Amino acid sequence: MVHDGDTAYHQLRGSIALARPGEPDGVIPIDSLFGLNPAFAPLLPYWESKQLAFIHASGSHDPTRSHFDAQDYMESGTPGRKSTPDGWLNRLAAVLVSPGATQAAQRLQAVNLGPTMPRIFSGNAAVASLAAGRSATTRGLTDQPQVAAAFAQIYAGNDRLSQTVREATATRREIMDMLSSDDAAADQGALSLQGLATDTARLGALMARDARIRLAFVPVGGWDTHANQGGGRGQLSNRFALLARALAALAQGLGDRLQDTHILVLSEFGRTVKQNGTNGTDHGHGNVAFLLGGGVKGGRVHGQWPGLDSAALYEGRDLAITTDFRDIIAELLEQRFRLTDTQLAAVLPDMPRRKTIGLVTS
Repeated sequence: MVHDGDTAYHQLRGSIALARPGEPDGVIPIDSLFGLNPAFAPLLPYWESKQLAFIHASGSHDPTRSHFDAQDYMESGTPGRKSTPDGWLNRLAAVLVSPGATQAAQRLQAVNLGPTMPRIFSGNAAVASLAAGRSATTRGLTDQPQVAAAFAQIYAGNDRLSQTVREATATRREIMDMLSSDDAAADQGALSLQGLATDTARLGALMARDARIRLAFVPVGGWDTHANQGGGRGQLSNRFALLARALAALAQGLGDRLQDTHILVLSEFGRTVKQNGTNGTDHGHGNVAFLLGGGVKGGRVHGQWPGLDSAALYEGRDLAITTDFRDIIAELLEQRFRLTDTQLAAVLPDMPRRKTIGLVTS
């Protein structure tokens, strides 16, 4: 995201540095210092309408370079502590449950996209799952009336397992009914890059249609570019294009509901500033976060930029962190959900004193 404003960028990134503005496959300048990989062009309208912002030099202050540990800390919201039993989005779902809320409202408050329940949603609060790809709108064996009736009879008791099965079945039925009106033709063809955009468009439309859905999580992998990373074209740019299309599709699917939605993009850590010997980058530290939606103080890059001079680099190799990722989350929760200090402490326990960033309007 840096161009001519920081001369160290081109010196350190070598052959995989993005070309300068105006050159073929060059960076798209967004201010005097920062620019976008050309693969992010689908997001430019949101930048220009001030609905998109970036928070640079952000991340976790924990020094780990392990994908597993860093991802665990980001999803648990407790860097450095592996014993946390649940994820911060699940804790948020528990805090947001209104007294007297119906079971249906509780079941559909939080939705995960994909077949595996992620760490961020682990916990006691109910979370629904939305299948990805073609299976999202394909009714299975358990959707057949006779099979559903048999399951209902088997799990008709009051034990916890029976209650869980009944709630999961009811949730799936509600989601399938809502999705049945979607254009089935969108599921034709392989997933590849377009697959994620199809899924996020469906998720956005589902959230726009049902106000009970207040939280959603979309896991996206494939960012470990140790070799042949590429610049304005190549492996990483292709993945950025996937992400850009998926974010634009989610925003479009949300429609008017985008105005009261915040889409936050986080990664567990960044990459080394210097190009390695295999034309890629290795596990790093500081990173950039994206924020898209209504009420965002967009059209700007937030946070303190530490620079890329050797003296400013973390451990002499990485972008330093000046904004804790939990500060980003905390500010969004305070402004979007009006959480009290007690509620915020329940969602983000043991958090250091918060720093105000000024990401959204109050």
